[in-house]
Amino acid sequence: MTGKHGNLILYGMVAGTILGVLGGYFVGDLFISTKVIGTMFLNALKMVIVPLIVASMIVGVTSLGDVGKLGWTTLKTLTYYLVTTGCSVIVGLVMVNLLTPGSGGSPLGAYIPEMVEASRGNSLLDVLVGLIPSNIFKAAAEGQILPLIVFSLLFGGVLSSIGEKGKPVIAFFVGINAAIMKLVMIIIYFAPLGVMALIGSIVAENRDTLGQLVSNIGLYSLTVILALLVHAVITLPLILKFFTGRSPLKYFYNMGEALATAFTTASSSATLPVTMELVEKKNEVDSRATSFVLPLGATINMDGTALYEAVAALFIAQIYDVDLTMTQQIVIFLTATLASIGAAGIPHAGTVMMVFVLTAVNLPLEGIGLIWAVDWFLDRCRTTVNVWGDSIGAAVISETKEFKESSVTT
Repeated sequence: MTGKHGNLILYGMVAGTILGVLGGYFVGDLFISTKVIGTMFLNALKMVIVPLIVASMIVGVTSLGDVGKLGWTTLKTLTYYLVTTGCSVIVGLVMVNLLTPGSGGSPLGAYIPEMVEASRGNSLLDVLVGLIPSNIFKAAAEGQILPLIVFSLLFGGVLSSIGEKGKPVIAFFVGINAAIMKLVMIIIYFAPLGVMALIGSIVAENRDTLGQLVSNIGLYSLTVILALLVHAVITLPLILKFFTGRSPLKYFYNMGEALATAFTTASSSATLPVTMELVEKKNEVDSRATSFVLPLGATINMDGTALYEAVAALFIAQIYDVDLTMTQQIVIFLTATLASIGAAGIPHAGTVMMVFVLTAVNLPLEGIGLIWAVDWFLDRCRTTVNVWGDSIGAAVISETKEFKESSVTT
């Protein structure tokens, strides 16, 4: 995709977003009927996720050459994710303690949403066990991304270790990866129309709750958004500038289509094809780092989600007039960081994982119902920050010793 075409698509997506918001609010019935177009666009993105993750991860792993480099690269990537996620949670905790959005509020109308109720029996141990699937094809069919990543890492490492016998298989996945990325470019051309239909139908379906964003839980929504902005505009750009020397503004502009897609779909996984295309082509990040870091990040690097869970937990505590100690807030910090890793890159996944955070400090799950009405909007905000963090992670890891040395060798 040329820079000119990319800019036109970005402008089209911005225009589609504006038209979707206005149309969904003022002529909601019309835009609800366009939902099918948005669904088709979203399904097209989801369609390429599984082959893209498997092929790109295997290509990324095998391109490192030495299996020993894989271990160090994985360790550095996970360290980056944990550090940035931890920073986001700290920002969220500071902001919610300063603004105290739940002070003086009432828990009237609290309830446990159905999808949250269905997840009450799960634990972080279940997430850990699920890393190793009994049937990889079943995991792929059900969209379980973490098991696919683990399999791809192991399979790619084994291919690198068997020498000549592995080369034809590696070449096969290189071809698959190239074909999928070409397909992604075709899908992106339809993004403006898809964005308009998705945003329009979402606004139309949630017109009745828009007032709550600026009324009884308006300060809570503002607290989440401000904290997300601090992390996205200050913390992450500083990391990008310090470790890579790149211009954060230019990097952000080049990621425009991916960030718009993230806000529209509320799914890091659905946005992954667009993210990979822009990070590699427009921001010119090493394709091996892109193939390795971004699929992993779309699943376990959830800066915005972790921040949101921390803010929501303290907001619920304030609503119920529960004075959390510093120790309990540290527990929230740890639990939100770990729970975000286990959150799937799908809409509302962060809210479901909040069960672990609230349970850890004995807060009532019914409090989730207080914020459920505006979660559809805040979910999109935090997903956008998740994708922004993923894209910066690829640039940071591409500057590590393993990629620099192998570039010289190549």
